[in-house]
Amino acid sequence: MSPFKGCLTGGVPDAILAFMIPANRPDTVHLRAFTEADLAFLDRLCTDPDALGEFEWPGFGDPRARRKRWELDGYISAESASVAIARADDTVVGIVTWKPRGFPLGVTYEIGVGVLPEHRGQGVGTAAQKLLVDYLFGRTTANRIEALTNGGNLGEQKALERLGFRREGVMRGRSFYHGEYVDVLVYGLLRSEHSPGTT
Repeated sequence: MSPFKGCLTGGVPDAILAFMIPANRPDTVHLRAFTEADLAFLDRLCTDPDALGEFEWPGFGDPRARRKRWELDGYISAESASVAIARADDTVVGIVTWKPRGFPLGVTYEIGVGVLPEHRGQGVGTAAQKLLVDYLFGRTTANRIEALTNGGNLGEQKALERLGFRREGVMRGRSFYHGEYVDVLVYGLLRSEHSPGTT
């Protein structure tokens, strides 16, 4: 059975949304499903090279691609999912993603994060990834969460390590970035190593 059962229509059940919003923490961020009001944010991810940051910008593509994906399934499906990182006033400041890896599906998820430049350096990415890890271990059959990051992305490496992820290896020359091939680091966190609600 898919761990996303009940979410495949594009809607997110109240129980899931409640789990993604930290209790009694109005000063922090929360995760929520994208809504139609967020389409301008999603468009920005396709048109603004600075929106996703220097390590995540894939180059220019179809500026309608993210809008089409939202119309298709609200960004939540068994194959891949993304939700908004929002401030207490519900302003969207970033995006977190997850997709199944490994075998069988549902045992391992790869996560990712992107925070708008005007909100970086404030712990938003770390807090959002913590909420996502708590969600995946709390609401899916995941035994392992993994993240890949550019070898030069020291900020993300530190954030993952603060959350308990272990650096497991280096994939040499796996990505092409600013005219050269770069290494990608592999980080992993097992269910047995996870401490819910702490950073």
